[in-house]
Amino acid sequence: MKKYNIERNIKFAVLSDEAIEQINKASLTIMEQLGMKISGERTLKLLHENGCYTDENGITRISRDLVRKALETVPKEVIIYDRNKNPHMILNSKNNLYFGTHADQLEILDIETDSVRPFLKKDTELMCKIAQNLKNIDFVLSVGLSSDVDPKVQSVISFIETLKYFEKPINFSTNDIDTIQEIIDIAALVAGGKEVLQEKPFIFNYCEPIPPLTHPAESTEKLYLSAINKIPVVYMPYCMMGGTAPMNMATTLAQCYSEILTGIVVTQLINPGAPFIIGAMPSIFDMKTSIGSYAAPEFHLMIAAASEMADYYNLPFYGTAACSDSKSLDAQAFAEVSMQVFSTFLSKANVVHDVGIMDHCNSVSPVMVVIADEIIEAAKHYARGIKVDDATLNLDLISRVGHGGHYLNEKETFKKFKQVWYPSLFSRRMKNPDQSEVHSIAKEWINKIMENHPGSTLDAAILEKLDEIQQKYMDSVK
Repeated sequence: MKKYNIERNIKFAVLSDEAIEQINKASLTIMEQLGMKISGERTLKLLHENGCYTDENGITRISRDLVRKALETVPKEVIIYDRNKNPHMILNSKNNLYFGTHADQLEILDIETDSVRPFLKKDTELMCKIAQNLKNIDFVLSVGLSSDVDPKVQSVISFIETLKYFEKPINFSTNDIDTIQEIIDIAALVAGGKEVLQEKPFIFNYCEPIPPLTHPAESTEKLYLSAINKIPVVYMPYCMMGGTAPMNMATTLAQCYSEILTGIVVTQLINPGAPFIIGAMPSIFDMKTSIGSYAAPEFHLMIAAASEMADYYNLPFYGTAACSDSKSLDAQAFAEVSMQVFSTFLSKANVVHDVGIMDHCNSVSPVMVVIADEIIEAAKHYARGIKVDDATLNLDLISRVGHGGHYLNEKETFKKFKQVWYPSLFSRRMKNPDQSEVHSIAKEWINKIMENHPGSTLDAAILEKLDEIQQKYMDSVK
């Protein structure tokens, strides 16, 4: 098992206990009195069978009693394995914290030119090999966005490419409902059967409602297929203040959680005990540019608050960090990534996506993923805090060294100096060069990975079968 129980001993809270209770009550009131617009025939049937009523306007109201029952059956811990059936991410409301990047994206910052270009199928191998070899990157998102693959088969093709080159957990997503079961079946093939995949899932699904207060058939069907297959699912409303949510953080959080709790109710009605991960993206709608910001301070403040709400329900939380609204690797990008990582470590998030995402989620930067790994490693040391007790307050040592002495020859120095963080990319040399070498060092590391990393580590027979499936899909759109 990966030993990654991060010590987060710094005391920090956005919301008071009273504020958390108020937001919870407001969320339940929204569900009971305002209701949700829910689509999907079999989901609505389940809701009606359990006491919900849909009015003539298509609005379904959900009682707080139904929420209470759902919170009783939803698992408080979700374990996601790697491809080799080893526990890799233990998701709960405790200290565990994991970060992930993308296996594909609309665009990519080319590592040679530093300029944006369309993301290609071959780039998935690059992103997966980078993520596989970074110790602070624990999963990748496979969404299906390669520009040189027909959109009708992108999700499946990208997922297969990710399977080939990545052994850690895969967070998959698709806009095509019919594709979800096919992706799960392909994962089962690699796992050794559906029962094995259910017992030790190395994949988890990502889906969203549509704020405000709307759960289309595509969303409820994704929840349905995840629940019946016992595949962990993230349900993540993207609420933009001033656009798809009120221009008020407290009310936005209440709306966001009314949508999340609806997702929990649906999954637990489908299959009590189905694994569920709370996600929340309460950001802003930038009135100057009309974009949904991925780096606004309000966004990451509300993410921290949303993680505290998840902790209130004793459920794992899926956050967002180490991304930027900038298009290039400039000062803005590094400032935004650093602030978000720091905020995440102070929060109660458990699994965090979008590392290295740029230009408000239009592109991904392989170099930024490598640099973010360094920033995450530094933040781990900060988050440990300072332990103060009789053992750590060693006044005898000060007395022994005396006035004007030094501690270089002390046994404690030799024993503990490696507990300090020593950077791999950042420089602390006595004499630094005139220009930063961080970019070039990160690029050299990536190039070495691509030169020395083996091809797919999958069993040859499985790989052959995946190639056949992939070819079938490619041929279907010729």
